[in-house]
Amino acid sequence: MDFEISSVFFDTPVLVTILWSDLLIFLLTGAITLFIWSLKQNPHNRERWRQVFSTRLGMATFVIILSYVVVALVDSMHFRKALPTTEGQKTDQVYYSNTVNSLLDLVLGEMGERPERTYSAPFALKSWNKENLLLPDGERVRDYPELAFGGSHLDDSSSFNRDIASNSLIGICIGLLIALVLIGLHVSWLKKQHTQDNAQPLPWHSAWITFAIILALFSWLITMGNLYHVLGTDQAGNDTLYESLKGIRTGVLIGTLTTLITMPIAITLGLMAGYFKGWIDDAVQYIYTTLISIPGLLLIAASVLLFQVWINNNPQYFQIGLEKADAKFLALCFILGITSWTTLCRLLRAETLKISQLDYVQAAHAFGVSHFQIIRRHILPNLSHIIIISFVLDFSGLVLAEAVLSYIGVGIDPAMASWGNMINLASTELSREPSIWWNLCGAFFLMFTLVLSVNLFSDLVNDAFDPKTKLEAA
Repeated sequence: MDFEISSVFFDTPVLVTILWSDLLIFLLTGAITLFIWSLKQNPHNRERWRQVFSTRLGMATFVIILSYVVVALVDSMHFRKALPTTEGQKTDQVYYSNTVNSLLDLVLGEMGERPERTYSAPFALKSWNKENLLLPDGERVRDYPELAFGGSHLDDSSSFNRDIASNSLIGICIGLLIALVLIGLHVSWLKKQHTQDNAQPLPWHSAWITFAIILALFSWLITMGNLYHVLGTDQAGNDTLYESLKGIRTGVLIGTLTTLITMPIAITLGLMAGYFKGWIDDAVQYIYTTLISIPGLLLIAASVLLFQVWINNNPQYFQIGLEKADAKFLALCFILGITSWTTLCRLLRAETLKISQLDYVQAAHAFGVSHFQIIRRHILPNLSHIIIISFVLDFSGLVLAEAVLSYIGVGIDPAMASWGNMINLASTELSREPSIWWNLCGAFFLMFTLVLSVNLFSDLVNDAFDPKTKLEAA
C-alpha cells in the first residue's frame, strides 16, 4: 500500500509504503492500548498488574521491553525517497527509489549509508584485510587501506583517542539531557495524579534510572555510529551496529505475531475439548497428537520452502524486493503459529476438564445457563493466568526460534535485517584466523537483553497471576 505525501524532512515528496507487517504492528499497538484502558474497568486485574510493577525488577525489565517495542514501531513507518529528476523527464512525473527507508533510518542518520569495501574492526580506521595499494610515487605495496567513512573526519590518527572521548561525552550528555526533560514531565504528571489516587506509589525511580541509561546509550551509539563503525562492518562492508538495530523490529514482530496466531487456535480447541468432551475431545486430541508426531523443524522448513516457490512464481504481486521479504516473514510467523499451539492447548484442555466439574459450573448447567455464558463467565476467567503466562513465555522462545531457523537457511529473507541472519553469517566468520567476532556480538547482545528481560518479567507475571504461587506464599 503506497501513497504520496509531502515531508518537512525532504525537499521532494516521499512515497509512504505500508507493508502488511506494518499494519499488524499498528494493530498490535492499538490492542495493547485498548487492553491498558480496559484495566480501569477491572479492578481485580489492575491490582494483579500493579503487583507486577510494584518491584524494581518489574519496572526495569518493562522499560527495556518497551524500548524494544518503540524501536520496532518507529522502524515500521516506511517510505521511499523520490529520485532526482533527469533530463527530458516531465515536471509532474516523479520516480521513487526501490530502497525502502523508515523513520528509524532518519534517527540513525547516515549510519546505514556508509558502506566500506569489506570487514573492519570496531572503531577501526583501516580495513581488516590487506589489499594491493598504489602509492603516490607509483610503487605498489600490500597494506591495510584506510576506511572510506570510519574516522574520515579526523585530520590525523593522533587525535583519535581525544576525538572518541569528546564525542562520547557529547553523545551521553545529549541522551541524559533528553531523559531528564522527559522524566521531569513524567514527575509533574505523577504529582497531578497523586492528588487523585491514594494507592501505594510504584518504584518509579527504577524505571527512570533504566530509561536514562537506555537513552544515554542510544544517544552515544547514534553519535559515535555516524563518525565510526562502532561494531565494525561485515563482509559486504555494511555497518554491524546498523544491522543489529534494524533486527530489533524482526525480533519483536516474530515473537508477538506468532504468539497471537498461536493463542486463538490453542484457546478455542483447548476449551472445546475440555468442555464438550466426547467426539470433539477425541478429534482435538487426534489433531495435536498427529501434529506433535511430525518433526517440527522439518514441517516448518517444508512449508517455508513451498511458500518461497510461490513467491518466485508470482512476482507480479510484489513491486519491490522488501515486499517479497515481508511476505516470507509473515508466512514464517503463520507457520510457526500453527505448529506451536499444541502445548498450550493440552494445558487448557486439562484445566477446563477440572473446572467444568466444579459445583458452581454444575449449578449453572442445572439453571439452564447456555454453554457460551458458562465458558465466558466461569471457565475462561479461570484460565486467564495460564494464557497470560504462556504468552509471555512463548515470546522469548520464538525470538530464539527465528535465530535457529535462519541458521539452517529457512528463516527470514536476507533482504530483511534479522539477528538470525547475522548469527548465520557469523558462524563461518568465527572460523577465520584471526576470527571476526563483532558481527556475532552485535546480534547476541541485543537478543540476550530482550530474551532475559522477557523471562524475568514473565516470572513476575507468573507470581502475580498463578493461584498456586499465592497459595504457596500463604
